[in-house]
Amino acid sequence: MHILWLDALAIGVGATAIMDVWAVALKRFWCLPSLNFAMVGRWLGHLPRGTFSHANIAQAAPVRDEAIVGWTFHYAVGVLFAAVLLALAGQEWAQQPTLVPALLAGVLSVAAPFCILQPGMGAGLAASKTPHPNAARLRSLMAHTAFGIGLYLAALLWSTVR
Repeated sequence: MHILWLDALAIGVGATAIMDVWAVALKRFWCLPSLNFAMVGRWLGHLPRGTFSHANIAQAAPVRDEAIVGWTFHYAVGVLFAAVLLALAGQEWAQQPTLVPALLAGVLSVAAPFCILQPGMGAGLAASKTPHPNAARLRSLMAHTAFGIGLYLAALLWSTVR
């Protein structure tokens, strides 16, 4: 179990970083904004107060250290998704990674923002309340596909270092 979490930590952090590089590239070259992780931290900060869903998270009261909380949560979820992949694909996958399980895990992970984060932040189920829901859905799917590719690339690198 200890090795699974070490593998998940290395692979999850690496994959999340690749997802973030993709977001930076989209913003720099195509002027497409990415998720503001301070708003994720704000959403998380309101959960202990009993508020799961907001009409618009940007209009909710700020919470202390929301950017740090949001970014930490972002990477923690990446590690958790990597752990789920390792639990399902087997520990051997971390030693000899293949693309298909990683890509599948990345694509399936888009269910989390569609069903939890977007509704909670006021965007509706699968961004249904946004001005351009299909564009928002496509950006989420692209980001999580990048995460899946990142899972594979990070596992490849980790398998050589490990």
